[in-house]
Amino acid sequence: MSAEKDIVCAPDDRLKTECAPIQKIDDGVKALAKRMLEDMYESDGCGLAAPQVGELVQLVVIDVDYSGAHDRNPYVLINPKIVKADGPERPFNEGCLSYPGISVEVSRPSHVVVQALDLEGDLMQYEAQDNLLAVCLQHEIDHLHGITMVDHLTPGQRVAAMRDYQQAVAAGARPGETSVD
Repeated sequence: MSAEKDIVCAPDDRLKTECAPIQKIDDGVKALAKRMLEDMYESDGCGLAAPQVGELVQLVVIDVDYSGAHDRNPYVLINPKIVKADGPERPFNEGCLSYPGISVEVSRPSHVVVQALDLEGDLMQYEAQDNLLAVCLQHEIDHLHGITMVDHLTPGQRVAAMRDYQQAVAAGARPGETSVD
């Protein structure tokens, strides 16, 4: 399946659903992580959460260092939890594979500490401050709780963003595109 067919786009109820923790890291979970990484790379994304491919489990893949086939540094986070989010809020222009054709400014804490299991079941801790990883961790973990980037906007901003999104989709926007020419 291609990323374009695999990625769930708004409006879809799965993007608004609280995801279940993964109880056992088995071949199915590993295959899902592999599929998500392939979809993320194919779409030139830097993160993808399981509900974005229609799977309602707590799994996230991230690679903020990706710049080509040979520069991959993926993280797979199973049951990730934000244990600390502090520091001054910073605005960041965010895109989302589930909202092709638009980006919106979202303010988030500048420092984040996340704990998650890796594919071997080891507890890992990720810490990021004032960078894309800090934003991406928060954005993707939001997806696991049914929160998308537009949920951080004021009602008026949300209406404008959804109008822009609908126009972008009508113009042919595909996952990974943040604007349509």
